Amino acid sequence: MEWQRYIYPIPAILIGLTVHEYSHARMALALGDTTARDQGRITFNPLRHIDILGLIFLLVAGFGWAKPVQFSPDRLRRPRRDKALIALAGPLSNFVLGVIFALLARLCIYAASLMGADVPRFIDVFISVVHLLLYGATINFGLFIFNLIPLPPLDGSHIAFSGLNLRSETEKKIIKLGAPLLFIILIIESRTSLDILPIGRLSLFLVSVFCRV
Repeated sequence: MEWQRYIYPIPAILIGLTVHEYSHARMALALGDTTARDQGRITFNPLRHIDILGLIFLLVAGFGWAKPVQFSPDRLRRPRRDKALIALAGPLSNFVLGVIFALLARLCIYAASLMGADVPRFIDVFISVVHLLLYGATINFGLFIFNLIPLPPLDGSHIAFSGLNLRSETEKKIIKLGAPLLFIILIIESRTSLDILPIGRLSLFLVSVFCRV
């Protein structure tokens, strides 16, 4: 049904974005910066991480955002390396969540095969649970892939900047150009059939891989 397109993704989005931002904050603290902790971001409370407008965009347009975790580079032990580690922590947490959701979906299907004749009595509940888990896997794999794109303000750009060791002026110019470029690409994808960033296909591929385990 049409309403399922909007209801079923919500738990996965809330979990995915919350764990993503929590992982950034936790990694920053582990590397010596207390900024995120002082701002109350080391928590699994979604209200501390979710941006309402970003959540609406994610549900309606297929892309969105959460409240970014702040950190102070001057407090990090090795700023260049540590910025990359903080950026990488978020996407990696989504990959782990995607694997967990996919394996749980596979486990549910396996459990249903053992139930035999009792399955029809619980078929509606079973289908709903599997759909929720598959949404969880697909969305989190999507967040993992999307955030590794090396365009500002995504995590992939911070990882790339750390590796390239660009001058601060050059980074600022790329940041000014990167965000509008990313937004234009996303708008074109949402309004046309062009598959510039094959995030959906890659996400479904990862889901299929881990659901076969």
